[in-house]
Amino acid sequence: MKIGLLAVAAAVAASGAAFAQSSDKQSGGTGKSVSVPLQPQSNSGEKGSVKLTPMGDKTKVEISLSGEPKGVAQPAHVHEGSCAQLDPKPKYPLNNIVNGKSTTEVPAKLDELTGGNMAVNVHKSGDDLKTYVACGDLKSSKG
Repeated sequence: MKIGLLAVAAAVAASGAAFAQSSDKQSGGTGKSVSVPLQPQSNSGEKGSVKLTPMGDKTKVEISLSGEPKGVAQPAHVHEGSCAQLDPKPKYPLNNIVNGKSTTEVPAKLDELTGGNMAVNVHKSGDDLKTYVACGDLKSSKG
């Protein structure tokens, strides 16, 4: 009788572990995040980081910026190219950065964003899109 109870307890524990793994995958926990530094451009003094978190076929893009003008909505995008040679046409729009923060879900896998030649670019304001204030090349450096 004791052996039967131990077997049942082991089966219940194993099914609970399997459920926890499948729930994690369903909620988007499919891998580690990647962090990329944002470097100042145009003598802006604005710098920060971009955190990319895999969510299945999407990626959560979180921007943290310091030195930004308070209360100003700053457009940001994922562009093809690098900070040194950016394609001016955005690949993926990101939510505006307000008070140093922005979070957007992008319809691309993490590997697609970090495996090629892409960058996150921040503009001074909606009225001054030609002035780039911060940029970060999306290279895979897991963290």
